[in-house]
Amino acid sequence: MSGWTTANIPGQSGRTAVVTGANSGIGYVTARELARRGAAVVLACRSAARGRAAVVRLRAEVPGAEAEFLPLDLADLGSVREFAAAYGERRAALDLLVNNAGVMALPFGRTADGFETQFGVNHLGHFALTGLLLPRLRAAPAGARIVNVSSGFHVLGRIPSGPAGPAGTGGFGSADSAAGYRRWSAYGRSKTANLLFTHELARRFTAAGGRITAAAAHPGYASSNLHAGAAALEGRTLTSRLAALGDAVLAQPTASGALPSLYAATAPGVGQDAFIGPRFGWRGAPAASWRAGWTLDDAAGEELWAASERLTGVSYAALPR
Repeated sequence: MSGWTTANIPGQSGRTAVVTGANSGIGYVTARELARRGAAVVLACRSAARGRAAVVRLRAEVPGAEAEFLPLDLADLGSVREFAAAYGERRAALDLLVNNAGVMALPFGRTADGFETQFGVNHLGHFALTGLLLPRLRAAPAGARIVNVSSGFHVLGRIPSGPAGPAGTGGFGSADSAAGYRRWSAYGRSKTANLLFTHELARRFTAAGGRITAAAAHPGYASSNLHAGAAALEGRTLTSRLAALGDAVLAQPTASGALPSLYAATAPGVGQDAFIGPRFGWRGAPAASWRAGWTLDDAAGEELWAASERLTGVSYAALPR
């Protein structure tokens, strides 16, 4: 992995990639660089205006790129189902699914389906999307990859197991109301959920003997509108400005933050349940990343899986435990 850059991305001609949250930041760079190497990319974005603008920008930066926008609002399971159906009408197979979109440290809120927003968007939306696209992933002729983008901040939120865990939105959902809600703990739990989902996906793919690889990545401390945006939503102007200053002074560029996702999606030899991040934790070339032990807990992974199927109504019938 030493010194790995976008120049090391293998050719992607003939492959199709879906990147969620691809209208800006790390998601946009991920889609652009996959397109640069020949992949057909689908930019899955909530905002139609920003999604279409991103496609125009990408085609200008990568002449001849095959790129399109499809609407996807991960905070609305109806939208997730519509996206999967629309994709299925266009293409028979899917080679790369990069579950990149996310929200960070938001004030308490609920998704269209009543889930705490961070857990609903960061985990449940992607869980449902992956399950609905599974037939397309299984149809990839050379084997598919799924990359779930987590965060080093997963250490802030361990998901309870047992009676306190999978029941309803409490425990796994991280909050049933604004009372007692802690935005950073909720964010950490949603990022732990990304890693537990990857762990359980990888375990099931291994047991099934298929050719789909489930991996995870995190960008380290990369310049992103997530940091300042969360504070701005709460009207915390000073915090927003400090976050923006931190991004400018300390963070690695967005393009560098996308490297772990690109490595996990394309590099040869990426194994099941790999977790890729910057070499030095917060910056640097892609490398195997440390993760909290609880993200490798089989029992917690199975509980999260069962709760996620129940909450989303999306069953992975073709991928039994």
